[in-house]
Amino acid sequence: MRIIAGKAGRLAIKVPSAVARPTTDFVRQAIFSILGEKVDGARVLDLFAGSGAIGLEALSRGAVSCVFVDEHRQAVSVIGENLAKAKLDGGRVVKSEVGSFLRSDSCQYDLIFADPPYYKNYGDRDHVKELLAHPALPGRLAADGWLVVEISASQKSPLAEGWELKDRREYGGCAILLYAVRAAA
Repeated sequence: MRIIAGKAGRLAIKVPSAVARPTTDFVRQAIFSILGEKVDGARVLDLFAGSGAIGLEALSRGAVSCVFVDEHRQAVSVIGENLAKAKLDGGRVVKSEVGSFLRSDSCQYDLIFADPPYYKNYGDRDHVKELLAHPALPGRLAADGWLVVEISASQKSPLAEGWELKDRREYGGCAILLYAVRAAA
């Protein structure tokens, strides 16, 4: 796994063994092609950060800051190592459960990335549904910001009150969803 482009482009990064399904280079390239200039100067939040690949890519491509949030100790350690190796400024790693972090954080972000464990079977925890229903999440997204979520391509796009699904793109076994906060009527 590597950072694709920008200041730290082509740098190999570590992936913690706790991360079962890191976002592939191909999918990350597609995400950042869609986002284009929105990344330059952006404040970024990387939820369920894993290796930190998405946030590292954003920092490498000109984001001014990125907060990496993951609840696994090994992931937090690896993200710290990857940040140091990439020599990218503006990164901060937080060990926390995502819902707890959103309740305690008061910042706004231009881009929020979420790559939670996939919902596969009835009865599994649906992290995306929980995330979209979290009362603090809309307030964390800047007025013209985007929430970018990765789910299994076999899963329907979750819809939630207060959110507008702007786009869905499928790449192999995953789908990328782009949400914006729904404008008040």
